[in-house]
Amino acid sequence: MFSHVVIFWTLPGKPQAADELIAGAEKYLRPIPGLLSFHVGRMSGSPRDVVDQSYQVALNLQFSSKQLQDDYQIHPLHLEFVEKAFKPNCQRVVIYDFE
Repeated sequence: MFSHVVIFWTLPGKPQAADELIAGAEKYLRPIPGLLSFHVGRMSGSPRDVVDQSYQVALNLQFSSKQLQDDYQIHPLHLEFVEKAFKPNCQRVVIYDFE
């Protein structure tokens, strides 16, 4: 199992950025072959101090192998997502990959 978790900070001056990013992930990323699970959504608030609430959107993908994740990274739909949804809407991203 290989997990790919992406945390997005959207552009503060663009109120629809989170919605556009989520819609772009649904359109471009969900159809990419090799995904075992796909979950994208907005940050969920919490009263707990240990929960990071500074970001706006997170993406959680699971693959059966690192190789499938590597293939995902160069897939044309992923590259289109980066150009059409990520770059126009995000100011920062942090990625956590683990096996």
